[in-house]
Amino acid sequence: MDHDPFAELKRRQREMWASFAPTALFTTPVAGHLVRFAGIEPGECLLDVGTGTGVVAITAARAGARVTALDLTPALLEQARQDAVIARCEDIAWTEGDAEQLPYADASFDVVLSQFGHLFAPRPEVAVAEMRRVLKPGGRIALSTWPPEHLVGRMFTFVARNSPPAPPGAQSPALWGAPSVVAARLEAGFQAPFFERGTMQFPALSLAHYRLFMERSVGPMQMLVEGAAGDRVRLGALRQEFEALCAPYHQDNVMRSDYLLTRAVAR
Repeated sequence: MDHDPFAELKRRQREMWASFAPTALFTTPVAGHLVRFAGIEPGECLLDVGTGTGVVAITAARAGARVTALDLTPALLEQARQDAVIARCEDIAWTEGDAEQLPYADASFDVVLSQFGHLFAPRPEVAVAEMRRVLKPGGRIALSTWPPEHLVGRMFTFVARNSPPAPPGAQSPALWGAPSVVAARLEAGFQAPFFERGTMQFPALSLAHYRLFMERSVGPMQMLVEGAAGDRVRLGALRQEFEALCAPYHQDNVMRSDYLLTRAVAR
């Protein structure tokens, strides 16, 4: 990463996402949906990019795949290893690494999955090229992303609007949730993609409970709150704005977060 223009951004990401583990509980059903949507077969060689705490990797291993999983954040990989032991999936190969610089040979995998992790690679074209490079011809890619018009996509916009600007050239993770953008990014290396949608459900007794959880467990929200900690008026305004953003998605003590699944076959 010494010559990577985004090395400092990635260093911050590595630290920022270390607190994410509690959130993985709520993404676990989404992982099941992604693995089923991808059509994973026993014996397939599979890579999970941006594995986090390994919910997709472990789900795929339980479906019979031979799994390798990569993430930028060591703390999340440690949690993933512990969860794999509990799930009796101890053959997963865990790798600390970068989605823009996959440390694997060309045509190594039958399937590449990524559940939300690839969104934060600052150069989507680089990440896509790397995922295509390590796929065998005719292999499959399957991705989970957040549509920009729904809850998490709107959170991305909220955080970006209230944070220091991203480095020049870094793309917003929210763009990955637009089917037209996804299709354009995959066009060079893949056949036309197939899409499916789902909804992640997050129990929350109140909007304030949800906000507090996000402030403690989701890196971008943590950094936003920490940056405003010395200004009580600004912090209060940010919290009020965030709860107002979330209000339409809170019903029956559940936050509903729509997501997009994409599947495509490598050319």
